[in-house]
Amino acid sequence: MRPLIFLGLILGTAVSSISFSSAEHVSFQHEVMAVFSKAGCNDGGCHGSARGQGSLKLSLRGESPDLDYPAITQSKASRLLMRDAPEKSLLLRKPSLQLGHEGGRRFTAGSLEYETLLKWIQSGAPQDPASHPKLIGLRVAPAEAVIIEPADSVSITVTATFSDGTERDVSRWAVYEPSDLICDIDEGGRAVATQFGETTISVRYLNQQAPVKLAFVPSRPGFQWVEPSTSNAIDEAVFAKLRRLRLNPSERCDDATFIRRAFLDLLGLLPTAEESQHFVRDVTLNKRALLIDALLGRPEFADQWALKWSDLLRNEEKALDETGVTRFHGWIRDSIAANKPMDQFARELVTGIGSTYENPPANYYRALRDPTLRAEATAQLFLGTRLQCARCHRHPYERWTQDDYYQFASVFDGMDYKILKNERRDKLDKNQFIGEQIVQVGLEKKLKDPRSGENPQSAFLPIPGMARPSEEKSLEALGAWLTSPDNPLFSKVQVNRVWFQLFGRGIVDPVDDFRSTNPAVNPELLSVLEKEFIASGFDLRHLIRFIMSSETYQLSALPNETNREDERNFSRTLVQRLSAETLLDAMHQVLGTSPQFTGIDRPMRAGQLPGVESIHRNRKPKRDEHFLKLFGRPVRQLNSDLERSNATSLAQVFEMTSGRTLHAMLAQENNRLSELVGSGASNREIVDTLYWTALVRPPNAAEAEEARAYLNRAGNRRHALEDLAWALLNSKEFMLKR
Repeated sequence: MRPLIFLGLILGTAVSSISFSSAEHVSFQHEVMAVFSKAGCNDGGCHGSARGQGSLKLSLRGESPDLDYPAITQSKASRLLMRDAPEKSLLLRKPSLQLGHEGGRRFTAGSLEYETLLKWIQSGAPQDPASHPKLIGLRVAPAEAVIIEPADSVSITVTATFSDGTERDVSRWAVYEPSDLICDIDEGGRAVATQFGETTISVRYLNQQAPVKLAFVPSRPGFQWVEPSTSNAIDEAVFAKLRRLRLNPSERCDDATFIRRAFLDLLGLLPTAEESQHFVRDVTLNKRALLIDALLGRPEFADQWALKWSDLLRNEEKALDETGVTRFHGWIRDSIAANKPMDQFARELVTGIGSTYENPPANYYRALRDPTLRAEATAQLFLGTRLQCARCHRHPYERWTQDDYYQFASVFDGMDYKILKNERRDKLDKNQFIGEQIVQVGLEKKLKDPRSGENPQSAFLPIPGMARPSEEKSLEALGAWLTSPDNPLFSKVQVNRVWFQLFGRGIVDPVDDFRSTNPAVNPELLSVLEKEFIASGFDLRHLIRFIMSSETYQLSALPNETNREDERNFSRTLVQRLSAETLLDAMHQVLGTSPQFTGIDRPMRAGQLPGVESIHRNRKPKRDEHFLKLFGRPVRQLNSDLERSNATSLAQVFEMTSGRTLHAMLAQENNRLSELVGSGASNREIVDTLYWTALVRPPNAAEAEEARAYLNRAGNRRHALEDLAWALLNSKEFMLKR
């Protein structure tokens, strides 16, 4: 029997493991509150909801024990807590189902939870004295473990540290919440696998949290690690973890797959048939590196990444107007074309004030017209931090408090807009602006902390491991603080975002949700990318070149027997549907047609569109605009990578198989099909051309024979070509990036 393999450090510090209920004094904060959390009484779906349940309202997840104590001991429910007859207290009888309880049974009579509450009530339900030690830390062991079959379980030890220096084993009282339901966890912290896979267990005791990363791995009898070649430190980090998990990476993809993948990722376009054929036939040893360099230098690269950042920065016409959108998009594109360092790009955004026409970065704040929205967007974009929960209460999955939230929001207070002219089309829509605006700062601060009714002090977020500036809180100071090489989040978030764009999954996933309870799937890999990015001077092209030069990026999407179920460790390329703009542009590219958009009077690909208004607000959208909306182009109302949807739907199937967009392209006069018919090319040559153009490969023998036979017996050669092109464009091979 193989032993458990622990990757985390198991600390041997001696701690007390005395049962709470057997102690002389039952602490309200450390024990009674722990019972409520363990039983789920203070969860959002129970008494921890905004209005509570029944006659009892508790703070969410026990964030405010000082408020919960009077809520319990001074409750209007006369029998909730009965000091003269403790056993009759509703606090005991309802959760143990001695009386009816909407929340069901939370614990049984005589259980440790029951006895703890009973003893507390018997002692007079005292509040802890002010001198009572405070919880200051939580430690879990193991922090990370790989459990290989036939072993199927691991016991998690949770140690609480208090302000008087004492420690206590609180494994029995911690709450265990797995991210993936692949194991069952008993009340004492023993995790037993129900299926193979990986999960992160968020371990919570009172207001402290810590993650435990577990991987349950099949034995795979006869498994042998096949040592893959490595190109850089990315591969070393990725393959080291794969070896621990007994996953062999897939083979290297072929040249045709690589050139198609590289073009789609960097340019949002397919390579031409000539480019593909030349690359596949080229025997130069470093041709992939040369291709990456060539693509990074093409103007379409700036188009592709300006599209991604326009999505993130809410570059849409309702708030910014058409001129603002165009100029903001132009600034973003010019910044990328000039290879502006990404730290400089971020600083210019967060310090952008003045005219939204003359200084395009000012449009960042034009779309965020409230200090709390500015704080939330900036934290999510540049720190991968979702602050929204802390607006109303302590963040349930993070360290952020309401103080942190309002102090950071105060940094963005005192900002207003001088509206030079507003020619809104909808006079009843106060959120629509058409006309130049001046973003102004240094004005009266109006933000109020709802708890005190006062203006909060300004402060940057207290990020662990980073000094918290205490003096200047200007936008310039904010930009310097955000992008400092000492900021442990800025660089990680940016490299994770680029990785997500290239791989379809972040090292931290969701890509903009960095927190202790959502750790990186491969911390070593994230560290490698962060160091490379900082050392390069925050160079986007350098980072992309570094990633694409790795063997990890160049792996095939075809799985092997060991990695067939793996979708998070980059053991193979994940197959993804082409984005709305890329798919539409690829269809036009294959058929030699041009898209048409409302208000655009010059040739423009979907991937070059500055805004989204004509697509999402036009009452009579053109075919291409309808297509983009149907296939998931975002409306740009969120500062998140996840607003864009690549989900498939039945409506998309109908659109591709019988919709007007593709039908019009196929039937259009003077398209590529007309050129092929009029060129005098043989059916063999035409079939080869269509396959290379659409699928970036030649047809195999069976495909070639069937396609030529269909064309040979067709009464109308042009119509037969439309059928063949329709079939290719509806194939999974065309619609997916692999």
